[in-house]
Amino acid sequence: MQSATIIDLAPLAPIWAALPDLPRHEQVLIERAFERASLAHQGQQRKSGQPYITHCLAVAQILADMGLDATTVAAALLHDVVEDTGVTRRDIEQEFGAKIAELVDGVTKLKQLPTGVNSMHGSKAGDREMEYLRKMFLAMGSDFRVILIKLADRLHNMRTLSHMSPDKQIRKAKETLEIFAPIANRLGIWRIKWELEDLAFRHLDPERYREIASQVDEKRSDRESYLKRVTAHIQEQFAREGIKGEIQARPKHIYSIYRKMDRKNLPFNQIYDVRAIRIVVETVPQCYQALGVIHNIFYAIPGEFDDYISSPKENSYRSLHTAVLDKEGKTLEVQIRTLEMHAESEYGIAAHWRYKEGRSASSNDTAFERRLERIRRMMEDVQDGGAQDANGFVQGVLDQISPERIFAFTPKGDIIDLPEGATPIDFAYH
Repeated sequence: MQSATIIDLAPLAPIWAALPDLPRHEQVLIERAFERASLAHQGQQRKSGQPYITHCLAVAQILADMGLDATTVAAALLHDVVEDTGVTRRDIEQEFGAKIAELVDGVTKLKQLPTGVNSMHGSKAGDREMEYLRKMFLAMGSDFRVILIKLADRLHNMRTLSHMSPDKQIRKAKETLEIFAPIANRLGIWRIKWELEDLAFRHLDPERYREIASQVDEKRSDRESYLKRVTAHIQEQFAREGIKGEIQARPKHIYSIYRKMDRKNLPFNQIYDVRAIRIVVETVPQCYQALGVIHNIFYAIPGEFDDYISSPKENSYRSLHTAVLDKEGKTLEVQIRTLEMHAESEYGIAAHWRYKEGRSASSNDTAFERRLERIRRMMEDVQDGGAQDANGFVQGVLDQISPERIFAFTPKGDIIDLPEGATPIDFAYH
C-alpha cells in the first residue's frame, strides 16, 4: 500500500503573517486547500519553470494581504484545479463545501470568457470593458469574491508576464489596461488597480515607463528628506489645533503620473503628486479642519481642490484632494481622509469580506448584504431570459454597488458619473 504524500505547509507562513487572528479551524481550512491544490497540480509548471502551486499561493497571498476571509483564501488556492487538473466541482464541494465550490466554479467560468482586445471588432475599450463586466457579473453567480480572486489571478500573471512571448505580453497588457484595471477601479479596489496599470504600462511602453520611473527615482532622497520636514511641520500645527492624524508619504504610481502629464500636457516637474502625502484622521469634521491647517500653512493652487467627501466618485471613493505650494515654490499634493475612508479606498468592495475578529456585522454590512441580494436577483432575471443590453445590466449592478451615485450612458457608450439628485441639464452640460 502506497503511503500518503506529506505536503510541507511552510509556504503558508506569509499567509499566517497577513492574517494573524484567524481561528484555528479557519487555518485548517486553508491548510487543507493548500494540500489539495499541491497534490492536484503536482508535476505542473509555470512558464517560468516554477511549480504551478507557486501561482496559487501568490494569488492567495494577494488576497490575504488585503485581509480577506479564509473562505476566499482557500478558494484562491484551489482556483485552477477544476480547469487544469482532473478535480471536478463535485470533488471540491464534497471536500470543502458548496461555497468554496461555487467560488472555484465562478473563477473557472471567468477564465472561459473571451477577453482578447480583438474579440469585439470595431468596439472601443469602454465597450469591451462593459461587455466583459456584464459577462463577469453573470459568470460569478451570486458572490463578488469570484471577481476578487480573478483580479488577484490577473495581478500575479502580470507580475510574471516577462516569461510569456512578446506578442502575448502585449495582448495581456492591453487586456489589463482596457478591462481589468477599470474593473478594479469600478469596484474601488485601488490597491490592485494601481499595480495593474503600472505593470501594463511597463510592457506597453517600456521606454516611457523607464523614463518616468528614472525621474521619480533620481529625486527619491531629496523627496524623502523634504517630506520628512513637511510632515514634522504639519504635525506640529495639528498638535496646536488638537487634531490627531497620521501623515504618510504616498507611493508614486508611474502610470498615473504619465496620464496626468499626457492629459494636462505638462512636463514631469510640474506634476503635483510626485511629492505627495496622505493624512488620515479620526472624523469627517477633522478632515476639513486638517484641510484648513494645510491651506493656512501653504498656498493653495487654484483649481486643484476636489471634495470627494461631499461628492464621492462613482466607486464610492471619498477623500479631500488639494495641491499646495510651499515658501520655496515646491508643489505638494495632499489627500485627507478618515481611517474608514482609507480602508474603502484601498479595498473597495473587498472591504466587506475583510477578516474582522469576532465577525460582528455592522449596520453597513447589513445594508451591503441587502444590495448584494438585489444584485443576485437581477442576475437571476437575466439568466432566466430577461433581455438587457450590456450597458443596462451593468448600470443596474453599479446602482447597487454605489447607490448614492448616478451612472448615465451617452449615445456613444461612455459612462458619465453624476451625484444623486442630478438633472438632465447636469448630464447635458457634463
